[in-house]
Amino acid sequence: MKFQQEPERIFALDSAGNLIAEVTFPISRGVAAIDHTFVDQGIADQLLCAVAGHLRAQGLKANPTCSYAAHWFSKHPEQADLLCANS
Repeated sequence: MKFQQEPERIFALDSAGNLIAEVTFPISRGVAAIDHTFVDQGIADQLLCAVAGHLRAQGLKANPTCSYAAHWFSKHPEQADLLCANS
C-alpha cells in the first residue's frame, strides 16, 4: 500500500482517486494527537504502522484520542515508546 503524506495527515487513494484510508494527527508541543482514522478496505494496521514510522522519524510522541488508534497501540507494545505520558 502506498500512502501519501501531508502535514499532520497520512492517507491513501484508490486508482479512481477515492479516499480509502486516512489518519489525522494535529501536532502541538511535540505530541501528535491521533484523532481520526478512516479505512475502507481493511488496511488500518498498515496505516497506523505508517503513522508510527512517521512520528518516530520526526521525533514526535503520540496521544491516540481516536478509539481505533488507542486500540492499535494497546495491541502493539513495541510502539509504546511513542506514547506521551498522557496516553
